[in-house]
Amino acid sequence: MMRKVLKVEGMTCQHCVQTVSEAVTKMAGIQKVEVSLEEKEVIVDFDESETKTEDISAQIVEAGFEIVTN
Repeated sequence: MMRKVLKVEGMTCQHCVQTVSEAVTKMAGIQKVEVSLEEKEVIVDFDESETKTEDISAQIVEAGFEIVTN
């Protein structure tokens, strides 16, 4: 099991939180998704043999949000 914290821009309300959460939750291998509007973070626990961080990021971008990379 792997835990990844992704910084996400563009979330402004609870509907955004729900959209991101639903988009990630439906992916294979996802165990838990926590979305923090205040911290602009998405914390994902997932099985790295079933999905990759890049795929999770792509799903969030496809839902209309921006991943912030350091």
